[in-house]
Amino acid sequence: MENKHVGYLIIGIAVLLIVIIFLYQTALKEIIEGSCSLAHGDYTLCPMTQSVNQQTYLSLGVVGLLLLIGVVLIFNKPKEIEKIIVRKVTEKIKKKKIDLGELNKNEKEAVRLLQESDGMFQAELKEKLGVGKVGLTRMLDKLEAKQIIERKRRGMNNFVVLRG
Repeated sequence: MENKHVGYLIIGIAVLLIVIIFLYQTALKEIIEGSCSLAHGDYTLCPMTQSVNQQTYLSLGVVGLLLLIGVVLIFNKPKEIEKIIVRKVTEKIKKKKIDLGELNKNEKEAVRLLQESDGMFQAELKEKLGVGKVGLTRMLDKLEAKQIIERKRRGMNNFVVLRG
């Protein structure tokens, strides 16, 4: 559930609590009027009146805090934070250096092409390198064994990406 929906739910619960608090306070005041009028003459002088008022204000304060939390959740935008986190993770992955020292000329060229395009289909890589199908498969097998690349099956084709 999105934060916005949770915020609306919390505000709805808070409004319901406000109604319950005022109904409860009204019922208590009627009880106080009936019992304290006989003992004290005026129910406003009764100590229970002050206690009920304090409890009502405390309850309304808690409900006010719930309302504030609901409003914050409604106007909070967590998706932007997720995008920033994803962007930072992808930047770290791209900065990872690959050891090209042990690779031959065609393997280095294949890695360079994959770095520039963030991956491509095996058939496209075969055309750009100008090698045969068997030669490319063997080269990609070696690069995969060295954990430099990864082939992902896409239907009848393989999509080749650098391993992150």
